[in-house]
Amino acid sequence: MPNPFPLPAHFKKEEKVLQEAGCTSWPLIAALSDQQLDQLSRRGGALERQLRKLRGQAQLVVELDLEPYQAALLLYAGIASSRGLAQSSPQQLITQLGRLERSLTGMAPARVQPSDVRAWISRAQQHLSRSMK
Repeated sequence: MPNPFPLPAHFKKEEKVLQEAGCTSWPLIAALSDQQLDQLSRRGGALERQLRKLRGQAQLVVELDLEPYQAALLLYAGIASSRGLAQSSPQQLITQLGRLERSLTGMAPARVQPSDVRAWISRAQQHLSRSMK
């Protein structure tokens, strides 16, 4: 599993706080509780909403074996959990992600393919069914 650091520039304060707290892997970030996020946000200027975004990204990376950029795209498209992804319409999500990618990269070729989105949704559905047993 890839190392989460370095994070994008807009997460520098959160990166510093996470590293100081010993949260140096996606699984450790994914496992943080709301209370721990609150405590971390009180240190060094880290914003709780930014820490929550990072935890959501980490949970998608860990639970569904996604690349960090894939999990970030899903978050920015409004998919914040495995449950949300499992309930998504593949075609609607493909359209959303395509628009998002074009807004971020211009006319560069899409990195996310329809087959990727269908596989992610399938993994999310499998993850949910396993966690309900």
